[in-house]
Amino acid sequence: MILDVDNTLVPWGETEMAPATRSWLEGLRASGFRICLVSNNRRREVESLAEELGFPVILGAAKPMRRAFVRAMGLLGTGPSETAVIGDQIFTDILGGNLAGAYTVLVNPLSRREFFTTRVSRQVERLVLWRLRRRGPGPDLHSTTEGTVDDA
Repeated sequence: MILDVDNTLVPWGETEMAPATRSWLEGLRASGFRICLVSNNRRREVESLAEELGFPVILGAAKPMRRAFVRAMGLLGTGPSETAVIGDQIFTDILGGNLAGAYTVLVNPLSRREFFTTRVSRQVERLVLWRLRRRGPGPDLHSTTEGTVDDA
């Protein structure tokens, strides 16, 4: 499993993870899931979080470029058909995961606070999600994106 960090695991600009998120990650590990954190961020706090959790991390990933996703799969020892990418942004996490051939899951951002460029891209995400909903949801589209950016 490849996980985004900012606004997926912790609110943007923060370092404290919610107890429920920490418990979820511990449950995944106990169930045998291998996890790698992949972030466009270069902050030391992200690296510290990965060390604390005991997960490998790729910083400055340049998502949506597939290079970091392929590298993460190498660290995990998985291929695209065995890997899920979970993140809060269509144009970085989801696009990058799709370019790498992995299964992708779009989640609601944890906070409205975001980097300036992310706030701009959210406007385009709203349009994309609106158009996808008008076309009709795929098998999982409705359940994984409901309210994702409309509430931002």
